[in-house]
Amino acid sequence: MAGSEGFEPESDRVTRQLRDEILDGVRCPGSKLVERELAAELGVSRLPVRDALKALVNEGLVTPRPRTWAVVREFSPTDISDLDEVRCALETLTFRLAAQRSTRAGLERLRADLDAELAAAREGDAVRARRAAADFHETVTWLAANELLSELERTLRSRMRWLLSRHDDLLAVAQEHEELYDAIASRDVPRVEELVLKHLETGRSAAAAHMRAAKE
Repeated sequence: MAGSEGFEPESDRVTRQLRDEILDGVRCPGSKLVERELAAELGVSRLPVRDALKALVNEGLVTPRPRTWAVVREFSPTDISDLDEVRCALETLTFRLAAQRSTRAGLERLRADLDAELAAAREGDAVRARRAAADFHETVTWLAANELLSELERTLRSRMRWLLSRHDDLLAVAQEHEELYDAIASRDVPRVEELVLKHLETGRSAAAAHMRAAKE
């Protein structure tokens, strides 16, 4: 139908907005998500809000409650440990394959993600830096050129983006990504594997620091 290009269903738009607000820290863990209140706030009917909450429950970002409300998920230490174990296994494989299978077009896309992250980190824009950092990881998955791996990444994407948003030293993470980019571009698989282990440890330490700060 003419004029339909670029049309985004209302439920998708609401899902995207709520997801971004959760991942960007606008809606904090434990915050109530009440259908009626969200519909009024977002200027929509309750149906797209209901659909959005169901989608976010499936993505692992929201915990359902009885009737017509939910809460932003509070990740426990066990949840974070489980995520970290899965991330470790997947990213070790993903980065190795990316180094072996990268293309010129893929590296250009990865470089664009990295440049966006570096610029945002230098400006102290945490939201933009963290989003670009997550984009960097997703592009590495694309470079790995393994459809099953991409399918697993899509299933876990929101939770992994949440985990990646735990870091506060924006520039340090961006610099680790730059080292990884250089190793991928050089097809230096041993160097990539070494840097991935370092990067995973950085993420682990950042998540632990967040948990300590939340308790305090």
